[in-house]
Amino acid sequence: MDTQRLILFFVFSFSLLLLWEAWQKEARPPATAPSPSQQAATPTPSPPTAAVSSAAPKGAEAVPAPGAVTVPGARQAVRVATDTLRADIDPLGGDITYLELLQHKDTLDKDKNFVLFGPEYRYAAQSGLIGIGLPNHKTLYAAPPSPVSLPAGKDSVSVRLEASGPEGVKVAKVLTFHRGSYLIDVAYEIANGSGAPLAAHAYFQLTRDGRSPPGDNAMMYTYTGAALYSEQDKYVKVAFGDMDKGKTPYAKMADNGWIGMVQHYFVSALVPPVKQPREFFTRRLAENFYSAGVILPLAAIAPGQAAKVSTALYAGPQEQDKLNAIAPGLEHVVDYGWLTVIAAPLFWVLQMFYGLVGNWGVAIILLTVVIKLIFFPLSAASYRSMAKMKVVTPRLMKLREQYGDDRTKLNQAMMELYKTEKINPLGGCLPIVVQIPVFIALYWVLLAAVELRHAPFYLWITDLSAADPWYVLPALMMASMLVQTKMNPTPPDPVQAKVMMIMPFAFGVMFFFFPAGLVLYWFVNNILSILQQWQITRMIEGTKAAARR
Repeated sequence: MDTQRLILFFVFSFSLLLLWEAWQKEARPPATAPSPSQQAATPTPSPPTAAVSSAAPKGAEAVPAPGAVTVPGARQAVRVATDTLRADIDPLGGDITYLELLQHKDTLDKDKNFVLFGPEYRYAAQSGLIGIGLPNHKTLYAAPPSPVSLPAGKDSVSVRLEASGPEGVKVAKVLTFHRGSYLIDVAYEIANGSGAPLAAHAYFQLTRDGRSPPGDNAMMYTYTGAALYSEQDKYVKVAFGDMDKGKTPYAKMADNGWIGMVQHYFVSALVPPVKQPREFFTRRLAENFYSAGVILPLAAIAPGQAAKVSTALYAGPQEQDKLNAIAPGLEHVVDYGWLTVIAAPLFWVLQMFYGLVGNWGVAIILLTVVIKLIFFPLSAASYRSMAKMKVVTPRLMKLREQYGDDRTKLNQAMMELYKTEKINPLGGCLPIVVQIPVFIALYWVLLAAVELRHAPFYLWITDLSAADPWYVLPALMMASMLVQTKMNPTPPDPVQAKVMMIMPFAFGVMFFFFPAGLVLYWFVNNILSILQQWQITRMIEGTKAAARR
């Protein structure tokens, strides 16, 4: 098998993998948007038994049934605005039901800001207390006037919601928003004014339906679902299908880690304090409606005493230089798959180039050049092998005509020719095989990096994460593949020769649907390969011509 066919074999196999993943993604039937009445009837999830504390109250097995629920629309949400986000807090439960990211644009309409939490996907952050008579996410709180804005010169702003529990017990839910951050602190302050000790647990959960976000490219599979991290299990994905089947591929009890919901480019994660005992849970709440959360225990609160329990909620972009600082393992939501060990350094270099030039497209070009230089010795060996094969191709064709259908004598004659000319017909294969993992890792880097989302290059390419709107780059990519095919040795078999000419068109069409950043990488890589191959071929053909004189 010559080098060109090997390259096409790997590209074809990789393409089949992408198509299979895309088919699996699209196989789930789309869910219809819920009606207001369905949203009002959202079931109260029952977090699992909180066995992390022996002081668990008798009613800890389930969230208590709330009393009469106020009709949606009869209460006013508290609108909170900072420099990075805009959020709505529903007085019913103190849920964050709407979260707009002010520094990121919508996938389909760039005139709008990106909305992470919202009614369209029933995506929200909920929390409550487990204990007899204690407020949960269906309790109506007394809320401050709306709107609430981050004051100038202040680093944070808090929204305090208050409710009563059992006789003598006061509960406040406090949500704190920070300047320049997507972190939200969610805390409960419990004052026990009763005459008996109070035992309780707090639960925090993220709920959403199972649909993928709009605008995702069906040709490129990206994960949408729950995920968690702990020192015991490391990074674990819990797909919505697993929740349908009741699967829990993780240890429920831990004293570290986080749990969240992941989608392309964005993540929401609940991050309890370090060394705080916790119980993780994931579950199906209703048809195409799921939750992922964590339960935290409180020590028994003596009469006349107060206690506080809190967790951090990160809801924002998967910015790789910030995620690890928020919580260990949170950087794994940027999914590079099994090639993370290669992909992570590639992104580091790409980000370094961006810091120098200020343009992600130029950074991709520079990274392509660096990768090409690193693999120059291997590529040169491959191209020398192909150049030698091209020189002897006419002689191979004569051998084919001479021996006809006698495959045994033909192969013997070909091997003798290779030996005489000192050609290894497989000499170009190993260098290509070594480079394939790097190419695939870079593919995932360019696909997963939110930093490239809506990043402009030049002229008509205003978004490197989206397909070229005028298909200029894919057309150039296809042309470069044709040039490479012409430069390679023509296969002796006429059928193979025709297939090799068709392949650039077959694979070129696929690039019409790829993000412009990916196509830019492959196009620049092809141009560099053509220049390198042309120079090596010219040198070898010149040497052969001089030897014949």
